Amino acid sequence: MAYDDTTIRRPGESTGETDPAAYRRRVQFDDTAGGGTLDESLSAPVTASPAPAEDDGRDRLGVHLGWEVVLLVVAGVLGFLLWREDAAALQRPALDGLLVTGAAIGLITLGAGLSLRAGVPNLAIGPIVLAAEFQFAENSDDGTLRALVPALIIAAAGGLIVGLLVLVLHVPGWAATLAAGFAVITFDQLRVAPVAVQGDWQPTDRAFVLFGGFAILAVLGGVLGAIGPVRRFLGRMRPVGDPAGRRGAAVVLPVLVALMLSAVFAAGAGTILAGQAAGPIRPGTGLEWTGIGLGLALLGGTSAFGRRGGIFGTLFAVIGLTLFLDYQSRRELDISLFAIAGSVVVAGLIATRVVESYGRLARAATVQDWNAAPSTGLSTWSPTLPETWNTPAARGDRWDDGPWNASR
Repeated sequence: MAYDDTTIRRPGESTGETDPAAYRRRVQFDDTAGGGTLDESLSAPVTASPAPAEDDGRDRLGVHLGWEVVLLVVAGVLGFLLWREDAAALQRPALDGLLVTGAAIGLITLGAGLSLRAGVPNLAIGPIVLAAEFQFAENSDDGTLRALVPALIIAAAGGLIVGLLVLVLHVPGWAATLAAGFAVITFDQLRVAPVAVQGDWQPTDRAFVLFGGFAILAVLGGVLGAIGPVRRFLGRMRPVGDPAGRRGAAVVLPVLVALMLSAVFAAGAGTILAGQAAGPIRPGTGLEWTGIGLGLALLGGTSAFGRRGGIFGTLFAVIGLTLFLDYQSRRELDISLFAIAGSVVVAGLIATRVVESYGRLARAATVQDWNAAPSTGLSTWSPTLPETWNTPAARGDRWDDGPWNASR
């Protein structure tokens, strides 16, 4: 047996191969008894930093709509229980207070949901809410705008700084925003005593406007999020493949916008809560509002993994919790906001599992297992040598042929 030629070629060698994502190996052999040629090509990715696969953004929207029907039914039941407890709770002026509370909680939830969809969950929204309450309480005697505008500017600047930190270091959004949350908590705890609200602005005078604005933003955001290109653009930061791999310049705008808007929404919510407060603003951490915002966003159908979300889920989830808070207050249940936040987060995680399990279309393609044997080429080639190779009489001794034999 003699080997006429054996070559191993890799990208960039004399073969002219220029594809950096593949290599070719060609083995030729000749046998006098049953000679043949095996031409084998194997291809495998050889990229230093493989780009994560992007999904096509298509989902079964019916799963979200079905879940939203469940949320609507739950909200209806809570509304009925509240009406049975006190029919006046759903009539003005008590209704105005409900709407204002719903608007504030809704803004917190919008900020949390937006950051989740962008793949950078903002854990600082709760402390920002409390900081905005202190800002309004201490400065509202100079006018509502003079108390509100600085809070919004500071919140937007903080969101921008945290966004740049996430992008430059390419670290998880929850970790960077948690650090920012601790910084805001430090600012909040500079107050060692409750702070009385100095101004006289009453958000209940514009209750329908505030809640209507939140409802429009919630539904409009859900509709835009249902559009494939929009949801893929906003969710580019969500981890796919190696989470430590940089996602490129395409993630800059959605990350910055999501973190800045979520901080601005939280500051607006804090201003509304301070204006509605019946007593002084007490020191704390504000983390209970982080839990409530993130929990309601998850419960409304926004996935904890980012990108996926419903249309009316945020609105219905906020309405349900607002009714429950008023109901438990009238029943004097005195349930801690931290306990409510934890329960809502757990329920939201269950909703995430439902959305992720049943909300995606079935994929026809399968993921290739790089540790498995190739499906062609070598997998069809038996490593057992032909029987003729083990039988010397079945093949000629080629040293007796050609120029070697002629020279004797």
